[in-house]
Amino acid sequence: MEIHEQLYIGDVVEMRKMHPCGGNTWEVVRVGADIGLICQTCQRRVLLPRRKFARQAKRFLRRGESAVSLPEQREDPNAKE
Repeated sequence: MEIHEQLYIGDVVEMRKMHPCGGNTWEVVRVGADIGLICQTCQRRVLLPRRKFARQAKRFLRRGESAVSLPEQREDPNAKE
């Protein structure tokens, strides 16, 4: 199962594999071709390719502020009134 949802800075995710420090929760700090993560246990920073992140992420524990502030449905800019 892969995560196909939009990622935002500040999201906290649970990963399938544990980090060597014993933690499995990570905060998203960079979004692009690579996903930047910080381990919530030891504060170690890592970069994962987006594809690898999508396969290894288990679930969202907390969404970032950007995800919460966006409306659920976006309006179509090409729609006619």
